[in-house]
Amino acid sequence: MQPNILLVVTEQHRGDCVGYENHPVLLTPTMDTIARNGVRFGRFYSACPSCISARRSILTGQSPQKHGLVGYCEGLEWDAPTLPGVLRDHGYQTHLVGRTMHQFPTRKRRGYESMEIAGGDDSDYDEFLRQHGPSGQTGWYGSGVMHNDWTVHPWPYAEHLHQTNWTVERALHFLRRRDPSCPFFLTVSFIAAHPPLQPPTFYLDRYLRTGVPERAIGDWATRPGPEESDLAAPHRVDLQGEALLSTRAAYYGLINHIDDQLRRLLNPVVGLNCRDTLVIFTSDHGELLGDHYLWRKGHPLEGSARVPFAIAGPEALGIRRNTQVDLPCAHADLMPTVLDLAGVPIPETVDGRSLAPLLRGEQAPWRDFLHIEHSGFEHGLVDGQQKYLWNPTTGRELLFDLVADPTECHDLAALPESSPRLALWRQRLVERLADRPEGFVAEDKLVPGRPCPAVLPQAGTRQQYSRRPFV
Repeated sequence: MQPNILLVVTEQHRGDCVGYENHPVLLTPTMDTIARNGVRFGRFYSACPSCISARRSILTGQSPQKHGLVGYCEGLEWDAPTLPGVLRDHGYQTHLVGRTMHQFPTRKRRGYESMEIAGGDDSDYDEFLRQHGPSGQTGWYGSGVMHNDWTVHPWPYAEHLHQTNWTVERALHFLRRRDPSCPFFLTVSFIAAHPPLQPPTFYLDRYLRTGVPERAIGDWATRPGPEESDLAAPHRVDLQGEALLSTRAAYYGLINHIDDQLRRLLNPVVGLNCRDTLVIFTSDHGELLGDHYLWRKGHPLEGSARVPFAIAGPEALGIRRNTQVDLPCAHADLMPTVLDLAGVPIPETVDGRSLAPLLRGEQAPWRDFLHIEHSGFEHGLVDGQQKYLWNPTTGRELLFDLVADPTECHDLAALPESSPRLALWRQRLVERLADRPEGFVAEDKLVPGRPCPAVLPQAGTRQQYSRRPFV
């Protein structure tokens, strides 16, 4: 019998910001329960750490290098089998609720039979807020803090109007009204913890009260100067004192708020019977949160690229309980894993690998390392224990021991004893980039200074669709 499938996707959620990774203050008991009842992955990465590329990998089971979106680019039309589409064709009822999967155009379903979305053109959440919010409210950005902003303000309206609450409420509505004669694939997608940093007041106050960990500053990092200031959407920021406290408190508050709302969904009283449901929890990419004077995402550093990933499921699927896997995995692995567990053939277009053998504790060959990249930032290679970074603009190399130095504070690249390891990683990247059209490799060497476009030729074509007016 095919399992029901629930895919929970948060936004901009660091891999270390869950209770089951022993976070010193953050409370995530619901996410922790998913991890305890299944397998958690300690080295799961966004192979292109920004939303559009990562979500395309989730939908298609393709690495960024395969689908071609290796940076941030909107408005691309593309064609490939998708996870919801394949499941729909094999008898599943498929539904998306919450933050879009960055499909383009926004209302293109990509295999979802129905959608209730937040974000993009003609947002269902925006319509809900207009209809049910207080007179004169000015929408999601009414508090004055913005997307990609590090500033903080508590959610200015009633808590039930928050996008996190709305997303779970619409998911529960789907479960009440779904077709009971077939299995379902439900994607529940949250905008949090992506800025604007505006959790309900209770959650902000909690972490202002408990305090937050200090930021990690590497011996390789440089403090930004005043000429780098970008008030609206910085990539580099020197957060200290009250700014650091409030920013981290709000970020943790958004995640804690999601966790509490998920508790409404993952219980048999008013929500989901998890005994017959495959539950998958992940995020599209992380958030640097001031570490190394950096903000937002894009870099292949742990705060930006590593995300939470846990799977629990019915006993019949053979998924181990309370187990951790530390092999390098990525979003492209999600689609083949789900199809494998559901007994559905995996399309040849997929280049990700099924995690099913790892979930069951079976011995299986695995990739030696994972390639992470994003235009405008470094290329990274990681094997779960070491990470190598190469800057395609400057040629700078960084080397980290992730076991001894999980916050990547100590660069080993300049140490004489690191020379053999550095040479090995450099050659691995040469082999990965040798056939790329940008010309990153010449005469078997990495060549800095080449253009770094966000799209490869196979990424799709730019299209223009007129905005549909709100009626």
